[in-house]
Amino acid sequence: MTLTPADESFAAPLRARLPEDTLREAEARHLEEPRGRYRGSGGLLALPRSVEEVSVLIAAAAAARVGVVPWGGGTGLVGGQTLTEGPRPLILSLERMRAIRAVHPEENVLVAEAGAILADVQAAAHDAGRLFPLSLASEGSARIGGNLATNAGGVNVLRYGNTRDLCLGLEAVLPDGRIWHGLTRLRKDNTGYDLRNLLIGSEGTLGVITAAALKLSPIPAGQGTAMLVVESPAAALELLSLAWAQLGEGVSAFELIHRQGFDFLTEVLPEVRQPFATPPEWSVLIEVGLAAGLDPSEALERLFATAAERGLVSDGVIAQSDAQRRALWTVREHLPEANRRIGSVSSHDISVPLGAVAAFIEKGGAAIARIGQFRINCFGHLGDGNLHYNVFPMPGRSRADHENQRGEIKSAVHDLVAALGGSISAEHGIGRMKVEDLERYGDPVKLAAMRAIKTALDPQGIMNPGAVLPA
Repeated sequence: MTLTPADESFAAPLRARLPEDTLREAEARHLEEPRGRYRGSGGLLALPRSVEEVSVLIAAAAAARVGVVPWGGGTGLVGGQTLTEGPRPLILSLERMRAIRAVHPEENVLVAEAGAILADVQAAAHDAGRLFPLSLASEGSARIGGNLATNAGGVNVLRYGNTRDLCLGLEAVLPDGRIWHGLTRLRKDNTGYDLRNLLIGSEGTLGVITAAALKLSPIPAGQGTAMLVVESPAAALELLSLAWAQLGEGVSAFELIHRQGFDFLTEVLPEVRQPFATPPEWSVLIEVGLAAGLDPSEALERLFATAAERGLVSDGVIAQSDAQRRALWTVREHLPEANRRIGSVSSHDISVPLGAVAAFIEKGGAAIARIGQFRINCFGHLGDGNLHYNVFPMPGRSRADHENQRGEIKSAVHDLVAALGGSISAEHGIGRMKVEDLERYGDPVKLAAMRAIKTALDPQGIMNPGAVLPA
């Protein structure tokens, strides 16, 4: 169905129903995305303060057949927050809806509005003596509604799960403007279809999340962090298995880092202090969180000793203070920024079964070499099989020099991922960047079911048109 623009004839009646400063012309920050591959031409920006105001806006858009683009913190990397073509949309930002509505430490539950910044949710949980374990490089600007809409992952998925696993209930506005009051704090609620999990990961195509009841966890009594040098990705996987055997669920994060990441830091972020004088070919960053009475440093030392005996590790740094822990994590957290400054030809957020990680890295390098000379920065959350596999130009060249090869590189990577039983989108979502990829690699029965759900809930196709599924 053809959409209509969010012009003044659409805005004028809304101005009379909403507070004076709710509607304005979209700002530049609402029309861009971090990698610079998508840019909107304009839009009517709405800044509601309550779920009731969101309901008014969505109902009006449904009545006028105006496209709605939900906008969280603008940190998404697949273009889901940016509409580049079609009629002028209503850009719906929940940045004013950022309240922490309630904290129930005895229940390990926190209720936050969708515009709350992830770091603020973490801080509110910490103030209550609890942990909200979702942790991302963009946590200082990403908003919890966007995290839920994309089912964000991050470094602690290994122990705590994706954002989906950290949510008990939702408040949301459906595509016809009705409010779903699903903000339950229940751990068990077996009353039919799970609308919560339908909306989580839907990227704003089935409705707008306005608040969430989030799961908290106890803060580990002791935390330990180490960066260990491994011979290869295969050795890293053996080390992970050993860590699980010795430490069980105490393993919170297990990150694989290739030498290219250290080299990029040296090239564009020399102020980031690195743990090794000579960057190793492969290393892992491991974090453990243990109960009272257990010493995390001693646990990591035992792990290193056993791994060294087995030939899995050759060197390492075990943090002896919180400052050293933060310094090790600073290295990992700046890898995406270094990538951004170098400028990738093609970036890939993929996952494969753990047993296929080593084969993917070996075969992926060979496939890229057949296309041309490139630098590959492979790093990511090894514990859950999620790798960020990014291809960069050689020194002295830019990504613009290889724009005509970008599609070939992406196809080579995604073909290999599919052949190994993996996913072309591990944690960033589909957005607009991967719509064609989903059509190519997705299961046809699943895609048909997704289209049926979209049609049933959003028959006019107003919600984030062109994201996840073709408009």
